[in-house]
Amino acid sequence: MSANAAAIAHFAARLSFETDVSDVAADLATAVTGLVVVDSRSRESWDQGHVDGAVHLPTAEIAARAPELIPGDALVVTYCWGPGCNGATRAALEFAKLGYRVKEMIGGFEYWVREGFPVATASGVTRHPVDALTAPVRGIACGC
Repeated sequence: MSANAAAIAHFAARLSFETDVSDVAADLATAVTGLVVVDSRSRESWDQGHVDGAVHLPTAEIAARAPELIPGDALVVTYCWGPGCNGATRAALEFAKLGYRVKEMIGGFEYWVREGFPVATASGVTRHPVDALTAPVRGIACGC
C-alpha cells in the first residue's frame, strides 16, 4: 500500500469512528433517528453536568446494562471528559464488542461546554459562553 493510500485509509477510518461536538449537537437538535449519546463518566461527573439528552452509562457498566438501555440498532456516540482523556475510546470499544455501531465524540464534554452547547444538571439546562478559541463567533463559519 502506498503512503498516500495508507493516509486515505487512515483518515477515512477516523471519520467512520469519530464525530465532533458540533455534529453531535446538530444531530441532537434535529432528533436524528437512532442516535444515542452516552456519557461514560462517573455519577459525580454526570451530576456536575452532562450533554442534554445523553444517557448515563459508565464504562464499567456497559457490558451488563447496554442491552437493556440501548437499542441494538442504535448509533451510539460516546463521550468522556475531554481530549486529554481516553474514557470515550474505552467506552466505544465496549459498545463495539457488543456489536453496536459506535463513534467517539472527540473533544468530549470539555469541548461541548466550551462551544456553548446545552448542559444539563439537576438544576436545569444551561449554556456557557462560547470560547472563541474553540468555536467561531456565532454567524461565522469555521469553513471545515
